[in-house]
Amino acid sequence: MENMENTQTWTRNERYRSYDSYSVDYLEALKKSVSRSPWRARFHIEAETGLLNDPNGFSYYNGKWHLFYQWFPFGAVHGLKSWVHLTSEDLVHFEKDDVLLLPDTTFDNAGAYSGSALPIDGKLFLMYTGNHRTKDWMRIPYQLGAFLNEKNELNKLEKPIIAPDFSEVTEHFRDPQIFRHDGCIYAIIGGQDLHENGIIKLYKNENKDLRSWQKVDNLKFTSDKMGYMIECPNLVFIDEKPVLIFCPQGLDKTISAYDNIYPNMYIAAEHFDADSAELVNPSRLRNLDDGFDCYATQAFNAPDGRALAISWLGLPDTTYATDSYGYQGALSLVKELSLKNGKLYQYPVETLKNLRQDEQNLNLSKVDLKENTYELEIDFEAQESTELALMSGALLIKFDKESQKVTVSRGSEKRQVEVNIHQVNIFVDESIFEIFINKGEKVLSGRVFPDKDLKTISASRPTQVKLWNLGK
Repeated sequence: MENMENTQTWTRNERYRSYDSYSVDYLEALKKSVSRSPWRARFHIEAETGLLNDPNGFSYYNGKWHLFYQWFPFGAVHGLKSWVHLTSEDLVHFEKDDVLLLPDTTFDNAGAYSGSALPIDGKLFLMYTGNHRTKDWMRIPYQLGAFLNEKNELNKLEKPIIAPDFSEVTEHFRDPQIFRHDGCIYAIIGGQDLHENGIIKLYKNENKDLRSWQKVDNLKFTSDKMGYMIECPNLVFIDEKPVLIFCPQGLDKTISAYDNIYPNMYIAAEHFDADSAELVNPSRLRNLDDGFDCYATQAFNAPDGRALAISWLGLPDTTYATDSYGYQGALSLVKELSLKNGKLYQYPVETLKNLRQDEQNLNLSKVDLKENTYELEIDFEAQESTELALMSGALLIKFDKESQKVTVSRGSEKRQVEVNIHQVNIFVDESIFEIFINKGEKVLSGRVFPDKDLKTISASRPTQVKLWNLGK
């Protein structure tokens, strides 16, 4: 049964069946189908089966890094979502355990949607959107809470902590991010107002009672219309400057140019005024990632002061080649965020270097590899313009120093950025690529699905590169 998707109609009833209605035989067949995929990643996070999408609950607690992701286990489609729990000691190697945030209450009966996490009083508090559906399939988005303790036991609060105010928002009200600022606990939640404008609402926690939240106001950060809906808002602080990362759906491209179905964007500001719910002196809106497949980025401020982020390498309402094997979606590398001259830089955490093996210094014309799992580094200070063909040409990257443009092509699709090129690091993991220009001044990420034997790297002119194989 190589093509699992051909065996499913995936009607609404199929997508929202109870988990226990799936047979053991079905799951075993699905796992076997996934195992036949030629594109399973080596050092990126993918789901065991089914669809992985938004990263959730990224945090540091009890001596480990914690990360969840949204998951529909039974096929490469969006259905009844739960959360899968992972932990890490180095932000590179993540281990899955048995903890699942399941859609098992009245308030999340149609899915445990996105949210975040914050250590509070010796426990990890999870705040997430419960997707509730009535018998008539009307959506009511509740913001729910749960605690994970040191024994890895998960317990949900019995009632919603924030209910939607339908005099202000529609059914699109989700993806809470909880964070500390100036000794207080806040949450921002994406949504849509009654005029179908994308908005972000700010809430303040009252007296450390996590069941009691005070609405502050809509977050003020632009005078432009932010499309018809905002998803996955995150507010982090870098050198005490606030950076808002979010996904506006339906954004007019005259406000900010983008090529994907929905963009992942950011605004940096001088100051966050929590009392007035305002980002003071905000920058213009910029793409977080200029590639093909990056969405739902989750960022947080770690205890050591770093701002860390991870993204879903996938897009809503999009199909991928892995679908035919019964799975879809991956998460990006963990990136550390920094600000330089008001511009956000993103670069993989330092511990990723521990994956490097067998360093080669090449005057690259053409080289055949055993695996599409490697890192390329090019210093353009003493290097001419060149074009690289990765995966035997499935991915083309043109570096033009004269025009200061980088063009990335997969088939007929292209993405282009303007940047003064100094250094480039390219990470390839079977079907995943992440390109970092000038240590993250520009980032282009995406998926490409080469035939099994397409493992050649070539350059249009001899090019000095460093090449590492990347292990697990």
